[in-house]
This record gives sequence, structure tokens and C-alpha cells, in this order.
Amino acid sequence: MRLLIKNAHVVLPDGIERVAVIVEGSKIAEIDPAPQLRVDETVDAAGLHLLPGVIDDQVHFREPGLTHKEDLATASRACAKGGVTTFLEMPNTVPATTTQERLDEKLRLAAEKSLVNYGFYIGATPNNIADLRHAQRTPGIKIFIGSSTGDLLVDEQATLERIFAETTLPITAHCEDETTVRTNAARLAGTQDVADHSRIRDHQAAIIAAQRAIDLAFRHRHRFHVLHVSTAAETELLADHRNLLTGEACPHHLLFNTGDYARLGTLVQMNPSLKTRDDSEALWRALADGRLQVIATDHAPHTLEEKQRPYPASPSGLPAVENSLALMLNEVNQGRCSLQQVVHWLCDAPARVWDIFGKGRIEVGYDADLVLVDLNRSQEVRNEQQVTKCGWSPWHGVKLTGWPVRTWVMGHEVFNDGRFNTDRRGQEAQFDHARGGYWATNE
Repeated sequence: MRLLIKNAHVVLPDGIERVAVIVEGSKIAEIDPAPQLRVDETVDAAGLHLLPGVIDDQVHFREPGLTHKEDLATASRACAKGGVTTFLEMPNTVPATTTQERLDEKLRLAAEKSLVNYGFYIGATPNNIADLRHAQRTPGIKIFIGSSTGDLLVDEQATLERIFAETTLPITAHCEDETTVRTNAARLAGTQDVADHSRIRDHQAAIIAAQRAIDLAFRHRHRFHVLHVSTAAETELLADHRNLLTGEACPHHLLFNTGDYARLGTLVQMNPSLKTRDDSEALWRALADGRLQVIATDHAPHTLEEKQRPYPASPSGLPAVENSLALMLNEVNQGRCSLQQVVHWLCDAPARVWDIFGKGRIEVGYDADLVLVDLNRSQEVRNEQQVTKCGWSPWHGVKLTGWPVRTWVMGHEVFNDGRFNTDRRGQEAQFDHARGGYWATNE
């Protein structure tokens, strides 16, 4: 099967050009081909932009164990709708993904259910160092240094030292200092004001844990990725990366701040918590100058009934995977950033941070994970139109300009302007951890 996508403005590694792209099977076969080349299907994409598919390196898709909130089928449909062609999912399911056996079980589930490409982190516990040393078919190790359930909380120093010293996979972490959080929670015991969530999970909680993890990475020369950076101070810590550190921001920390509690309440309760407008601006600056490389959603759905419980009974987290690209395209239209920057943060950089082979760029020989976007389309985010099983968005009622309209995964069309094609599935992402990581291209 040979597909021609013509007349689109194509976001290439070196710029945006109006060129045709040939997809053959699952690969990008040619860019700017000879006009007489014979094809089986032609897509006229006049007026649209062709982007590499988004790679979301931080999602919680809730399967197994919490599938009343989300599952791999509904979540991957939301991905396809939103232009996300690859996701990397976190280990805090029930049971948690802490052994190769449980990792393999998730991979089998995704092979049966996912419309898009997939990968799953293995989670660290105080007692699974052997599993972490020998894990395969995974992007890396996830540590919860604060804010977790079951046996996934790892904040004892000796255990952290062993994980950084004795494993080789890239490490990522949720950085909030558990002692600081508990001390603040005791001081504010009895509060029912959701704005206190940002006083309990305050700046210091994030900064202390990030400093601790970065120190471990430097001393043990271990690749480390800081998830969902929320404070200006953390971005300063990442300026001295020493070929070991990368970091990311999430749409909710970029676009919301503590002033939004009055309007949205527990819908914008998440961990790490919202910070100030100044912190949000600092995150944008860090993305622009390279201290942060990635934008990822931390898609963490709960039912609307759960989210609307009075604080602090309300759970933390929000859905974002089907709207993240549109949110960033809207920022392009508002002049905040360029389309090429968005493609770097959402597509190319996550592929390089996690050594994902053949993804993140429109380049000959790369996987044909592609999304057509209409930068001129304006429409509202509506709860009733959400594909995610939880069925709501904190951006409900917000009008965005710039939307994905058509998505291909490994050359197969999975979404076309409201319609899903479910007859073929995504594939397991391939990780090439020997090639050296993001910093090899960031000097």
C-alpha cells in the first residue's frame, strides 16, 4: 500500500515546506517524490499542516484495576483523536507494574486493545531492585519520590542510592518531598479549601525532591528525567544538565495557576499542585531556552463524580491526552510559540529522551506516525464530546484554534475527522537505549 499526502505544509526537522510525502506500508518512504510516482491512495491536504505524531511520555491509562476511570481502548481512541500516536504509561495500576511479568501482561493487553503505539514503565519499590536491573521492553524506571499508593513510594535514601547505582535503564521520577508534604498537611489539618492543596504540596516539596534526585543522578552518572516540573526553581536546577538531565512540563502547569482554583475548584487539583502565574511563565521560558525539552500530559483521569467530592476527599489528576495538541496549537495561534517548537516539545524530544527508535520526525525511513492539523479550525472543548472514559475536561467551554483532523499510526489511518478505524492496532514501541539519549543532539 502506497499513500501520497500532497499539498500539506510539512513540518520537517529543518523547517516547514510544502512538499509531498509518500508512505509505503508502515514507513515514510519518500519526501518530495517524483510527480509521476504511482500510488494507491492520495490525500489532498491543501490548507493543512502535516506533523509527526505526538509522543506522550507520561499517561495513566488505569488498566488493569481502575478501568471505571479509563482503559486502554478508550484512552488510545482519545490519543488517536488528539494526534497522539505513541504513549508511555505509568506503573501505578492495580496491581502495580513492578515485575517483568506484570509488564508483559500490560504489553499483551495493549496489543489487543490499543489503536496507537505503546510502552510501559516499570515501577520501583523498596524491594524490587532485581526486577529493575533485568527489566526489558520498557522505556525506563519510574520512581515515586512522594505521592503514591501501595508499595510504589520510595523515599528511603539507601533504597534510592541502590536504584541509581545498580540499574542501567533511564530513570524518571515524581518529585515531591514526602516529609514536607506531611508536615504541611498536619499544619493545615481539617482544611476543606482546595486552594490549600498548593500550600500542602508547596514549592519546597517539589524543589527538595528534585534536588535530591538530581544529586543522585550526578553522583551515580545515571540518566534522569524530571517529570511535570511545576516551579521556576526546578528549571534552574536543570540548567546544568551535565549530559544526564532532561525535564518536562505539562499543559495544566503551563496554562493554569493558583488563581484558577476559584473558577475550577477540585477539577484542577493535581500532583504536583498548581503554582503561581510567575511559575507558569518560567516554565514557558525554560521550554524556549532548552532547560525543559518535553511537554507531556500526565493524563490522570477520574470520574467527574470522584473529582467533585469535597476537598480533600477529591482525587488529584485530570484528563488531557485528547486536547493537548490542540491546546498547544492554540498557543501557536496566539503567538506564544512556533509550530516547530511545538513539534519539538511533543514529538521529537520525547523520542530522543526515551530512545524511541524511528519516531518523532517526518524523515525517510521513520515510522509513518503522522497527524494532519488545521491551524484555522476553531471549536470549543466540550465534555459531551470527550472520548476519554471519564467524559470531562477542565478546558470544557474553552474555544481553541488549531485542531488535529486526521491521524495515521504506522501508516494506518486510525482517525479521520470524528471517525475511528479500529480494524488495526498500534505496535509496541522499540527502545534503543544504547544510542545515548537526548543530549547527544542537544550540545
